[in-house]
Amino acid sequence: METYCDRCGEPARDGDHETCRAARRMEPPRYCTRCRRRMVVQVTPAGWTARCSEHGPLSSA
Repeated sequence: METYCDRCGEPARDGDHETCRAARRMEPPRYCTRCRRRMVVQVTPAGWTARCSEHGPLSSA
């Protein structure tokens, strides 16, 4: 099963995602790692939530 980068949406095995990993320390994920769909993301002072229409929610908590 192929997985995808949760920041840029490209296949995780392709290329160097070091800049994505560095940015993810400060940002919520934008893409589902399982299906590459763009997620609905909400950032609050307490953290973030992200929801894939196919695979459900994620949260920083």
